[in-house]
Amino acid sequence: MSSHEDHEEHKQPAKADTPEHGGAASAHAPAERNGSHGAVAVPDDDPFADPGLPPHQPRRQDIDERAARRSERTVALLFTTSMLATVGFIASYVAIPIEEIVYVWPVGHVSGLHFALGLTLAVALLCIGIGAIHWARTLMSDEEVSEERHPISAPEPVKARVIEEFKQGARESQFGRRSLVRRSLYGALGLVPLSGLVLLRDLGPLPEDKLRHTMWRAGTLIVNDATGQPLRPEDITVGSLTQARPEGLDEHDHDFPEEIAKAAVMLVRLEPEDIRDQRSAEWGYEGILCFSKICTHIGCPATLYEQQTHHALCPCHQSTFDLADGARVLFGPAGHPLPQLRITVNDEGYLEALGDFDVPPGPSFWERG
Repeated sequence: MSSHEDHEEHKQPAKADTPEHGGAASAHAPAERNGSHGAVAVPDDDPFADPGLPPHQPRRQDIDERAARRSERTVALLFTTSMLATVGFIASYVAIPIEEIVYVWPVGHVSGLHFALGLTLAVALLCIGIGAIHWARTLMSDEEVSEERHPISAPEPVKARVIEEFKQGARESQFGRRSLVRRSLYGALGLVPLSGLVLLRDLGPLPEDKLRHTMWRAGTLIVNDATGQPLRPEDITVGSLTQARPEGLDEHDHDFPEEIAKAAVMLVRLEPEDIRDQRSAEWGYEGILCFSKICTHIGCPATLYEQQTHHALCPCHQSTFDLADGARVLFGPAGHPLPQLRITVNDEGYLEALGDFDVPPGPSFWERG
């Protein structure tokens, strides 16, 4: 029995088992159906009896082209809003500083960047979803069709019918006809992946040279890290180690942790005859040498100073640097010497830098040549 015939059979009105109908069977009375093994009796208490399909009720968009056009514009508006939200996601990622904090009621104080990224991405995805649902409920065909189950291995006629039904569904979806919906959907789906591409920026630093430079410039005064006062040569005694930083770097600045991690230095004073590296001696002033105090292994402060050997020790993994020999590595996992800062004395008698480090300070990084 075909699916259509089976459907028609169940659409027949139920007849009471009364004398007026000559004892005819009711809708759930036992009946016979042809199967592969002959007639099968269906009990009158079958809970899985096919109730049939209700008559199809056309929607307003099916009979009124103006209503269909309104639905089309609504769907296109949702897809366009998704595109604008994606553009807003990218713009927020580029323009809003990561340290900016904003007040959002009723959440409270939150990161402005995180709030903007979450809001714009949510709107972009939500509008695509709502637009697709509205499209399906108002413009695509909603007529229910029933058919009998068939073997998994479909014969060729069935395959041909499936292809034809797919083409028919494409026609009924009006995807080809509704060009405004089609184009706006392409735009929304095409822009949303850009959100993921933009996030690739955080996989590593941008191709810049910001890791190679610090706050040290020619003429920058060297100030004591503890007092913040400029240092004179007489403040540095032989055998002592003084921790210092560039003038203008305040601990209350928002970028202080980032800058101090690159610009922190230590000054030692050796007897000129004890300095074995000629270049290192020329970059100092009267035996005062200025080296980065950031260990070149993982960035710990290598400020444990052995006065007799002129060795600087990193307490984290025991990397040892010989300050009398250009701060070369004597022991430990550090990969290269501590960078040295070229210094001099200005007209007022204060120690100052003659430029930045000649090599990037701190641990190695993948961009380093």
